[in-house]
Amino acid sequence: MTKIIRAAGLTAVGWAMTGLAWADVPSVATDITPVHGLVARVMQGVGQPDLVVPPGASPHSHSMRPSEAKALNRADVVFWIGPELTPWLEGPISTLASKAVVVPLLTTEGTQTLVIRDAVQFTLSGDAHHDDDHHDDHGHDSHGHDEGGHDDHADHHDEDHDTHDTHDDHGHAHEAGSLDPHAWLMAENGLAWLDVIADVLAEKDPENAGLYRDNAKAGQAEIIAAAAQIKSDLESVRDKPFVVFHDAYQYFETGFGLPAAGAISLSDASDPSPARIAEIRDVVTDQHVTCVLSEPQFNPGLVATVLDGTDAGTAVVDPLGVALEPGPGFYTDLLASIANAIADCK
Repeated sequence: MTKIIRAAGLTAVGWAMTGLAWADVPSVATDITPVHGLVARVMQGVGQPDLVVPPGASPHSHSMRPSEAKALNRADVVFWIGPELTPWLEGPISTLASKAVVVPLLTTEGTQTLVIRDAVQFTLSGDAHHDDDHHDDHGHDSHGHDEGGHDDHADHHDEDHDTHDTHDDHGHAHEAGSLDPHAWLMAENGLAWLDVIADVLAEKDPENAGLYRDNAKAGQAEIIAAAAQIKSDLESVRDKPFVVFHDAYQYFETGFGLPAAGAISLSDASDPSPARIAEIRDVVTDQHVTCVLSEPQFNPGLVATVLDGTDAGTAVVDPLGVALEPGPGFYTDLLASIANAIADCK
């Protein structure tokens, strides 16, 4: 069985950067760009992680390309949010990455989690909690798969055709009352996950353990500095309610104390009903909403309908940062891009 980590973070200390050979560096696969960015920060100067869900692809319904399947197949470690975000990826990880250490970040120790909201109108920023029921003490209490080789799986993927690992019967992960998987949008979780990532990589690759932990420490300092700047930038809009296209931002709202008033759509997997559109229009009017946030991949006509006859402005925001450059600086760039869109909404 696939090894599942319930990792506790170790505090990283110091700062150093050295040029090291990559020959014996673990092969690491990640699911989405925010996770890839955090792992890339920890691995900086040592190696580079692979990305399974490319920028612009939906994490809920992606069909893996052969190169992405091979990244899982050769992985020694897999970092992902978990099945709450990408239920279709659970099967491929189980079969293709059967020898890998698998780390579902949403349920690692120190992660603050929130429950998905189903109301059209929100109360101001719910409280996050530490979901400690899912965590074991550090000590990789893992469930491993049969140790069969990876290569047998990889050989089934033809380079000229996409693999289709999307399973409609899994349904959509965004169900009211379940864990909201967009936890990367809370800076505190980014800080905690850097420790988790460094800890796991240090155990897998002891020769580079010091650099992983130094990188995590430096990455935490960068997130702390970015969060301080974001708080300052958002000060002028802290009392101005806004509406989001779909409910993906409550970790950001909670972390920075922002007054989201509601969401046009419950999830990004379905269009809102006419009744919900009418209700959110009432929220915009009644709550004196100043901004409606859209997303690049969704129908702008819905936002226009909500805005019609109001004085609210609009801005485009993206929880996955599709327009940003993947890499070690991605995570802080993502947080800053969301803050800028909200602060500059006209």
